[in-house]
Amino acid sequence: MYTEDELLPLSGLQHIAYCERQWALIHVEQIWSESADTVRGELFHRRVDTEGYTCAKGVRSDRSMRVVSFQLGLYGIADIVEYDAQTGEIIMPVEYKVGKPKQEDWDRLQLTAQAMSLEEMEGACIDAGALFYGETRRRETVRITEELRERVVLLAQRMHGLFSKGVTPPPPTNARCKRCSLVDDCVPFAQRDVHAYWAEHERALEVDK
Repeated sequence: MYTEDELLPLSGLQHIAYCERQWALIHVEQIWSESADTVRGELFHRRVDTEGYTCAKGVRSDRSMRVVSFQLGLYGIADIVEYDAQTGEIIMPVEYKVGKPKQEDWDRLQLTAQAMSLEEMEGACIDAGALFYGETRRRETVRITEELRERVVLLAQRMHGLFSKGVTPPPPTNARCKRCSLVDDCVPFAQRDVHAYWAEHERALEVDK
């Protein structure tokens, strides 16, 4: 169990699943750069970020609900949490995303962590959530599987391990770098060239010995 002071942003799960270095630059070194994608995301979320609730077709939708898990050591905001308007039982969390569905599980992991937090907070059992994508204007139902839960636990532990040590991992230099809003702060390819330079010189020194 973690304390209030040890809680880390739940949204970091999406960052660390995408790239450990990106997560560390944001959450350890406090570096953030805007990109076209991040600006679009902020504008899109303004529609659902106002606290309150609405009721329609027997479902109460609570907006911008704070969620926390002391077991995972995470806190965050669920865009929408749906409840049965008659029984008050929780139905599912709904996360809004500006883009389109992804093959990777980055968004599903964030949604799973929200579901796990709500289970801890309300003593509920949540077996599904939903992702609403701005480009398709459709919901994607996500099954909260044991595999997703296990990955959330491992990633949360990894975040806390890196954060407690203040570690920023080296750049991976893969295709994701070009889409990263922090590519200019990270300069992954330049760092790769430096590492390659010293590796070559170390090999040369070994040959000369």
